[in-house]
Amino acid sequence: MEDIIKDLNQISEEEGLALVELAKIAIREYLKSDRIIDLKEIPFENWKKKGASFVTLERKDTGELRGCIGSIIPFRPLYQDVIYNAIASATKDPRFNPVSLEELPFLKTKVSILSFPQILQYKDPQDLLEKIKPFEDGVILKLGEYQGTFLPDVWEQIPDKEKFLSHLCLKAGLPPNCWIKYHPEIFIYKTRIFED
Repeated sequence: MEDIIKDLNQISEEEGLALVELAKIAIREYLKSDRIIDLKEIPFENWKKKGASFVTLERKDTGELRGCIGSIIPFRPLYQDVIYNAIASATKDPRFNPVSLEELPFLKTKVSILSFPQILQYKDPQDLLEKIKPFEDGVILKLGEYQGTFLPDVWEQIPDKEKFLSHLCLKAGLPPNCWIKYHPEIFIYKTRIFED
């Protein structure tokens, strides 16, 4: 197996909080100079390993989402994944206008590190409902070319399993009953979240 982050407990609190700082610096630098930062020295060994991350930006006052972009499968060093996803979250999330430099002090930054997705075998919609764990599982739904994912923290907004899966179908560009009608592939993963 290549050098990838296999266990989320590998990442210490110190490393995780440093990733949040890295995300903030990457966004600030990009908004100021259009430059994607790179590190001359990598401060932690784990950062060199391939890792998948999501960077979420929220307004500090209301908790409203302001951008969220990430990778599901590890394909580049963790620190680079965080840099690129941080910039994309601030500037390329199609749901929002790009973040402005003036807005940055009012935003909270969250970095979620993802475990490697595992396929979830299930017989029928009822079995699927029994097997997914709210507030624990991040869920990827895949049907042909269509794919969407919700991080585990989305359960806080949509705690109902049926609604959660219906919204996930919509996010993937499918009808809301796709999980009942078509038996899509389901993968689950865990996350470890660090925030400022």
